[in-house]
Amino acid sequence: MTIEPLVRDELLALRDQIRHLQGGMVASADGMVIAHDLRDVEPDGLAALTAAAIGVAKRLTEATGQGPFEESLTRGTNGYIAAYSAGRSAVLTAVAGPDTNVGRLHLQARRAAARIGTLVDAPPRR
Repeated sequence: MTIEPLVRDELLALRDQIRHLQGGMVASADGMVIAHDLRDVEPDGLAALTAAAIGVAKRLTEATGQGPFEESLTRGTNGYIAAYSAGRSAVLTAVAGPDTNVGRLHLQARRAAARIGTLVDAPPRR
């Protein structure tokens, strides 16, 4: 059994919990899509860009002594892109509109990332 449906369920639940959330994606740290709930964003491109951004963020946190990467938030004029570490080798990326409550986004996405991390880190089922 693949984990994709379980991860996608987490993404759909996250959309229900956060107003103005436009979609989400879970990808491996090297940019391979695991599951997504994106309508207007191409998931493979977003996964590749997230991997590049996380690579820089990891180096930044290490270089400044802030410890391992946990999350990153980027704000543009039309909204937010947030990335959260999900287990040992995955990243949850959330795309949200400008009216999103960022505190709620962080609260719910951190919880979802922890659950997703458990799913992706679990040994494969037979």
